[in-house]
Amino acid sequence: MTTIDEFAEAFDEDPGYLDFAAYGPMSRAVLHEESALGEILVRARYGAAAVFDEQDIRVREAVRRVTGLPTDRIVFQPNASTGLMHALFGLSGQVLYSAREYPSIPIAAQRAAQALHTLDHITLQAPQGVVTPAVIRDNLTPATTAVAVSLVDYRTGYLADLEGIRDVIGDRMLVVDAIQGFGVVDAPYEVADVVVSGGQKWVRAGWGTGFLGLSERAATDLVPLVSGTSGTIVPLGGSYEEVPPPLQGAAAFQVTRADPIAQARFATALEAVAEVGVAAVQQSIAEKVSRLIDIADEFALPVVSSRDESHRAGIVVLEPSPEQLTPLTAELINHGVTATVRGGLVRLSAHVSTGEATFEALRGALTSYGSSLSY
Repeated sequence: MTTIDEFAEAFDEDPGYLDFAAYGPMSRAVLHEESALGEILVRARYGAAAVFDEQDIRVREAVRRVTGLPTDRIVFQPNASTGLMHALFGLSGQVLYSAREYPSIPIAAQRAAQALHTLDHITLQAPQGVVTPAVIRDNLTPATTAVAVSLVDYRTGYLADLEGIRDVIGDRMLVVDAIQGFGVVDAPYEVADVVVSGGQKWVRAGWGTGFLGLSERAATDLVPLVSGTSGTIVPLGGSYEEVPPPLQGAAAFQVTRADPIAQARFATALEAVAEVGVAAVQQSIAEKVSRLIDIADEFALPVVSSRDESHRAGIVVLEPSPEQLTPLTAELINHGVTATVRGGLVRLSAHVSTGEATFEALRGALTSYGSSLSY
């Protein structure tokens, strides 16, 4: 069993990095795996292709260890958005989601509605952008067949109550975009019908990695509309004179052969998470987030994300007054602090490897910022 300290030591990002909600710098192990398989690809010795063929089951097993979903209901995806497109193009009826969701959900829903005319979409206005079971319950209609939600909201850092949402929606399909919490939130994925995530953020596996996981019902009921060669039943002998039908279950939701090196990166990162345990990662990040909040409080910067551990993951959102946003941003840059500034908000996000040097860089930035203010 890997300790949380051993897990944290596998990463080498520079001090000041507080932007894991945008992307997470890869671990040395992930980089080494990419290099090793790249070398095999360069040389292409006889029989070398076997190692690439092994990566599909390896990555699905790694996802299983983190989510609890069975491997036959998991399929690798190049990103979360592709997984959402597969899922929402496979639905019919009416899908409900927040108007403030990250664009991946609204775009997939609207494109499916425009293209197929079998799916309707309706948005809800969540107070402060926080999607709770009560808000969803109040916006359900008899026509609602599915609800789509982010596990962690990218704007507010709010951690959704998946079990509560499941209770209020009954047997409607629950689609979860898990990308802002996957690998760092010990979530009850079993209550969802569709779970998608990319691996470039909190899993720290780099771009081009992700998965789509399905419940038993979704594996049967979702239509694999965008199903390509890899998602079809290959005829005996490999002849494609006739278009073959799609495979059954999650495997149908793929277009072409996945990049095996991307699969290996994702698997390597997830295997490390599974060894230390998601719960341990979540607890470590909770402690880092509390320190970020404490530092913000020192300098009287308004924290608009939740302070309650049960409602947060790795994101802290600050809302300085409009006239103070530019000087605050400038001091973050001057002190080498990487964060996301968008829509008048400053989003900080920490991981297990966030260390003292990063906290001191942030404190230095806020000290300089505070000194520059005139009242």
